[in-house]
Amino acid sequence: MTELSPRGGIDAKNDNCNHPTLDYSFKGMLLVEDVLDEDPRVKINKNDKNSEGKVNTQTVKLNNNQMSEMTGLDTTLIKIVEFPEDLTWIDLSFNDFSKIDPILLKYTKLKVLYLHGNNITNISEMEKLAGLPNLIALTLHGNPIEDQKGYRQSIVAKLPQLKKIDFSCVTKSDRQNAVTWERTYGKRKPPKKKEES
Repeated sequence: MTELSPRGGIDAKNDNCNHPTLDYSFKGMLLVEDVLDEDPRVKINKNDKNSEGKVNTQTVKLNNNQMSEMTGLDTTLIKIVEFPEDLTWIDLSFNDFSKIDPILLKYTKLKVLYLHGNNITNISEMEKLAGLPNLIALTLHGNPIEDQKGYRQSIVAKLPQLKKIDFSCVTKSDRQNAVTWERTYGKRKPPKKKEES
């Protein structure tokens, strides 16, 4: 089970520590499919691979590359991960994503998602993640949305299951502020048109 560590971090890398991390960070990749032409940064023990060469892992790191689209994430992961539906942690930080692709919703066991240091400009993008019921840790700092008014409150309101946002614990006060924020700004109705005489 994923829990907060004594240091305040999320211990969700792997539910079973016997699984390796599949790390394709710092590879200069432009497309997700480029993973297929690369070797992981850390050598994977042959005991952690099946007969097809797929890795038995719950953690995939694609951070610090130059990817701008998540297109092909699912088909790529199927080729390299033995049970992609069991992934609990995906690191897509420090790329150039401007949108959160609904393709991430295929990974319903996902607990940790790193998206910090990208180019996400619209706060409504993170609403797509509401379909990940097990998500407890999310990073979005270093994206243009971080500068939007009510950034943290909006995230807590839309994703109430989160325990950490941007490596910081979600507090009771955060939850209360999110409720107030949502009441005030979350469901604005369009202004009524003036009736013409």
